[in-house]
Amino acid sequence: MTTTPVDSRSRGEAPGPAGLPLLGSMLDLRRDSLGTFLRAQREHGDVVRLEAGPPGLRSVFHAVFAPEGIQQVLASEAANFRKDHPLYEEVRRSFGNGLLTSQDTDYLRQRRLVQPLFTKRRVDGYAAAVTTEAAAVAARWRTAGTPTVDVVREMNRLALCTVSRILFGTDAAAAADAIDRCAPVVNAYVVQRAYVPVKIPREWPTPGNRRARAATDELNALCDRIIAERRTAAAAPADGASAAGAPADGAVPGGDLLSLLTEAGNDEDGSLDATEIREQVLIFLLAGHETTATSLAFTLHLLARHPAEQRRVQEEIDRTLGDRTPTAADLDRLPYLTQALKESMRLYPAAPVISRRAVEATEIGGHRIPAGADVVVAPWVTHRNPALWEDPERFDPGRFAPEREAARHRYAWFPFGGGPRACIGQHFSMLESVLALATLLRAYDLEAVDEEVPVAAGITLQATGPARVLLRPRPHFS
Repeated sequence: MTTTPVDSRSRGEAPGPAGLPLLGSMLDLRRDSLGTFLRAQREHGDVVRLEAGPPGLRSVFHAVFAPEGIQQVLASEAANFRKDHPLYEEVRRSFGNGLLTSQDTDYLRQRRLVQPLFTKRRVDGYAAAVTTEAAAVAARWRTAGTPTVDVVREMNRLALCTVSRILFGTDAAAAADAIDRCAPVVNAYVVQRAYVPVKIPREWPTPGNRRARAATDELNALCDRIIAERRTAAAAPADGASAAGAPADGAVPGGDLLSLLTEAGNDEDGSLDATEIREQVLIFLLAGHETTATSLAFTLHLLARHPAEQRRVQEEIDRTLGDRTPTAADLDRLPYLTQALKESMRLYPAAPVISRRAVEATEIGGHRIPAGADVVVAPWVTHRNPALWEDPERFDPGRFAPEREAARHRYAWFPFGGGPRACIGQHFSMLESVLALATLLRAYDLEAVDEEVPVAAGITLQATGPARVLLRPRPHFS
């Protein structure tokens, strides 16, 4: 990508790379969007204007990298920056209009109906489901016949099984298999369509359209079947076991999320119909599976590459837990493990780029953002800004000691977004990650086989290569 600034058409326009005469920065963004954004910030500043695509089909967007500008986009001027970006439209078309993509009155109604399912007390009740799945992974590793595992694949399956158990209860295994098979097909389709200048209509029977439609239909049919069964069960008299309070094998104490969604309602907002429930479930699967898997995988891999930090985390786990299973109450008792997790989320944020569209013209960092402009904020870049983070590529959990965290700008670290659209599942993600990591790191010492893991931006951050680690069972776990 060339570094010649784009000529300013008016005073206050943001600088940016010229790119190629006919395609602008399109090829750079397609080859390595994360690297392109990093170079743009370092060469042109904290508000950058980029052009991509051929004349007549060229898209122009602004990237905002400074915490103050990010706060404008996500929080203080959030009403002016809507989820009208092409990526969100494609997610909406494939997964439905759930909390991630809905807007205005739809979003407010959904948030009010769903929020009670994500209170701290409710989420803490899912701790046993998390530790059950993590303990199963630790036991399987012991009998796997190989001392080396790819933590990207392993944590993807762990997070998928965990969220499936919490969402679907006794139907978790069947759901996890279908999601594992179908979700990657739909995700790749969504990303591909979001960033092409000319979109082939979804209705045309191309091979890509047909594969994506088949995968979407399978996910929809799975959710619809389980929703119908839940509603039938809710209407039927409780049997003896249920009345006695003994949950079926695989059930979640207090009810799985799908059952709770079918019961959610209030006088103001009514309740969710079957289609709305399915759309919420699919968005929860998308947002609660891949994002947590990314955080788990890279935390394990970074600790495997840094044995001194790994030992410090394990000493804290041993001292806090002894031989007992971790619980939700241990979340505050494992501060250094939490710091290591946050540091891995700094280096490998599961949502590396967040997109919006400006409704009205505004100014960010002294530069004009026109009405209708696509705007992105990029945790991947802000989390690596040397003005905010000393030696930013270094893994240092100490950055998240309470006093150092309190001294930083709120939007220097924002893996869960921020403002009124901040991730509703923040507490659940942190709970799941800390308890799963504590379970696995108590059982094994890890040594990195792959030093570097290539990544790319999709709907979420995607590892494009393995992150293999060598497992050594810890003696007290034998």
